Amino acid sequence: MLLEHIKDPSDLRKLSYKQLDRLAGEIRSFIIEKTSHTGGHLASNLGVVELTIALFRVLDMPKDKIIWDVGHQSYTHKILSGRRDEFDSLRKMGGLSGFPKRNESPFDAFDTGHSSTSISAGLGMAQGRDIRGEDYRVVSVIGDGALTGGMAYEALNNASHIRKNFIIILNDNDMSISRNVGGMSNYLNGLRTDKGYNKLKQDVESWLRSIPNVGDRLAVRLKRTKDSLKQMVIPGMLFEDMGITYLGPVDGHDIRALERAIRDAEKVEHAVLIHVITKKGKGYEPAENAPERFHGVDPFDVKTGRPLTSKTGPSYTDIFSGKICELAEKHKDIVAVTAAMPDGTGLSEFAKRFPDRFFDVGIAEAHAVTSAAGMAAAGLRPVVAVYSSFLQRGFDQIVHDVCLQNLPVVFAVDRAGLVGSDGETHQGIFDISYLCQIPNMKVLAPKNAAELESMLEYAFEQGGPCAIRYPRGVAYQGLSGLQSPIETGQAELLHEGHDIAFMALGSMVSTAEHICSKLREGRGMDPTLVNARFAKPVDLDMADRLMATHRYLVTLEENVERGGFGQVVSCRAESLGADCRVINIGLPDAYIEHGDVTALRAMLGIDSDSIISRLEKEGIV
Repeated sequence: MLLEHIKDPSDLRKLSYKQLDRLAGEIRSFIIEKTSHTGGHLASNLGVVELTIALFRVLDMPKDKIIWDVGHQSYTHKILSGRRDEFDSLRKMGGLSGFPKRNESPFDAFDTGHSSTSISAGLGMAQGRDIRGEDYRVVSVIGDGALTGGMAYEALNNASHIRKNFIIILNDNDMSISRNVGGMSNYLNGLRTDKGYNKLKQDVESWLRSIPNVGDRLAVRLKRTKDSLKQMVIPGMLFEDMGITYLGPVDGHDIRALERAIRDAEKVEHAVLIHVITKKGKGYEPAENAPERFHGVDPFDVKTGRPLTSKTGPSYTDIFSGKICELAEKHKDIVAVTAAMPDGTGLSEFAKRFPDRFFDVGIAEAHAVTSAAGMAAAGLRPVVAVYSSFLQRGFDQIVHDVCLQNLPVVFAVDRAGLVGSDGETHQGIFDISYLCQIPNMKVLAPKNAAELESMLEYAFEQGGPCAIRYPRGVAYQGLSGLQSPIETGQAELLHEGHDIAFMALGSMVSTAEHICSKLREGRGMDPTLVNARFAKPVDLDMADRLMATHRYLVTLEENVERGGFGQVVSCRAESLGADCRVINIGLPDAYIEHGDVTALRAMLGIDSDSIISRLEKEGIV
């Protein structure tokens, strides 16, 4: 195999183009095989194999810098930079990250994980290079889906002012995670499919290159000249009008053409964009046919593409999906907003049933929040379905546009808490802290599947902003016999005991239930168990009652302790001078690495056995 002999980028330059095509096939087979065991981002990585090879052959890596937007497509980059032997540990605790990480390799120039950031980061790096008088290339690779994010346009606007080389590669595969939407998608589709422009460009270039001695120089000069050809054939060339030289479209699976375009781009002494057309999932038929399903995969059978494990029950996302459709059937003013995640957030069924009330705004969380605020101001009842980690991107809009006006926007915050293998950039461990500090916001978390349905009903009945956070994975079905009505700021007493009380929120209620069961069976204790329900407003009356009747009160939440609901209870105890000791169980003030969620919970001390061990060491149980 050729791949076994690639130890660093210099080895790539020894291969012929025929060998490089063979190498691309070997890399695809390698990625498919490894992700079939570890899970990971498959379709996006299969689409950029040739592009990555071309970049590594032309650039001087790692002196030159590549910044991959999001980082879903960085596997080939990792393979070619000496990490092939580590792929068995991909996305496992202590192993290879699924995203670029500066502390993992000098080839990783910038940590990524969220979308639409690479042009900003690359521009800043290029400006730092110029101020320091250094000499290296900076290349930002961004997908067409990421161009739906407003931050990318802010960066493009600023990039037009740079006076040294800065290369932007637009990886255009007509996809983000789901199918792209909006004006930019339509615009790029026109660039892809304008046969007249592409044929004319190819004919002119071929004719120029056929001229003896001077043909190649003339062709290069034509590429670099901002003439009227593009304006005539494709009106309103957005990038050229912004002062950014546009090259392309280029076949993203033709290494020779890609190298030529990159070398041409290196000669431009300002910002230059190479428009590259790729196929997401290329080389693996199941991924080519269903790129959305193969964007992020669990371990799967290579022959069939089917997951190796099946779900043991409906997920919280499934519960949300069914309930929001049920509510929308009854209430015609309910509308749904997603930021390019209809499948991941469970809104695909809503989109099918209520297409006129469904809005996919692209990868634009800030816009999603403010547009929802506008809908609420117009008398609608919007729900914004979004992952916890991505909702951070709309924080100012929640503060200024939703909560300041006390508008009835419901935030369905999926993937709250630890999410596992995607690591630091995707763990949903800050939302309680950043949402609870905002006036007018209510924050809830269900203990089980049935309570999520009840909370959604409550959210659309109450009159202001409301966020419901729930974890990834199979919805907990326990404690189903205990289901009191939800009232604002009221916790739920599940069992009244003595000496020690557990006041838990959301996913940690089941953990607290297991702790109580173990303490009853193993130590003959009778702990009190309370479902907090609300992170804001916290039920301080319940907290007062527990502190008055128990020696110890333990709060549990799957969020960083700092700014969490447990700190509210601790402050209450301190202000009252309570004799009860309050112990907060939560996550540390840190970014949490990738790994299996069960292993992460044990490592972080928030699983039932770890919590009991901590209470034992402190002489509490």
